[in-house]
Amino acid sequence: MTDQASPQTVKFYQTGTRTVGNRLLDENNRHVQSSTERSNSITSGHRACQGCGEALGARYALDAAMNASNDQLVAVNATGCLEVFTTPYPETSWQIPWVHSLFGNAPAVATGVAAAFRVKGRKDVRVVAQGGDGGTTDIGFGCLSGMFERNDDVLYICYDNEAYMNTGVQRSSATPPTARTATTQAVGDAPGNVFGTGKNVPQIAMAHNIPYVATASVADLNDLEAKVKKATAIRGARYIHVMVPCPLGWGSQSCDTIKLARLAIESGLFPLYEAEHGAITTVKKVRKLVKVEDYLKPQKRFAHLFKKGAEDTESIAALQRMADYNINKFGLCNDEQEAVK
Repeated sequence: MTDQASPQTVKFYQTGTRTVGNRLLDENNRHVQSSTERSNSITSGHRACQGCGEALGARYALDAAMNASNDQLVAVNATGCLEVFTTPYPETSWQIPWVHSLFGNAPAVATGVAAAFRVKGRKDVRVVAQGGDGGTTDIGFGCLSGMFERNDDVLYICYDNEAYMNTGVQRSSATPPTARTATTQAVGDAPGNVFGTGKNVPQIAMAHNIPYVATASVADLNDLEAKVKKATAIRGARYIHVMVPCPLGWGSQSCDTIKLARLAIESGLFPLYEAEHGAITTVKKVRKLVKVEDYLKPQKRFAHLFKKGAEDTESIAALQRMADYNINKFGLCNDEQEAVK
């Protein structure tokens, strides 16, 4: 037994892990979640699937926004998974002022909320609009572009799981080529979603010349929190596009959510960067490049590409070219890494 008269210092975490709640780290390197005073904007009791990337991304993003705004925040939510699993009538998992209207008008509603607070002289209140890729890149795209064009004082966060997940995994304009969905079946000469379609909304947002645009991922929560905090402090229209893997829609293990998000970054398919007024300002380098196959294989939505004896090498090579294009365009790695690749 331990002698109670000789207390010992217990070290719960290795500081290199940056584990949530790790208070051995320097305060500037800790997650918002490590604070006992965090807002816990999304509390327990929601109905997200096990391993849901969107629930994780929203929790960190909203707590970071609350921290940066001194808890003076209103969130406006588009219809979608995040709205459905957090607010099954008559319950809610939100502990902040939260508004839901329609699938496609979250940017417009958020603009109205921001205008109302401006008229009331409440410049301290910040407004966040949020939605999935369906409500952002498709149904709400017109309202979003209008918000950008007017430079409305709203931070819009898109949680991108690359399909309409809560209505049955239908294709969206964020669905990658070859991916199987309910509306892009793995059949025919070109199974899955076709090449040459879709939208790159972060790039479109940059074309509007708004004050701030960024991409982020649940694979790097420190980076996500930092970008949300930075965006919260800026006035005008801001946009953050967050990759949030969906185990149900992607056909992946619930324990692989962070792994897949990381592989998307390391393959070059999802570059992490920031832009201000239409110009890229920072790019997060990839420490170790991987082949796109490493990212695709754990997901059943791409299983048809790897059929035994009938591997679709042409489509895999096309996806690799997409990744290589991003690697070169954004300068994601150094020359030695490219040589190894």
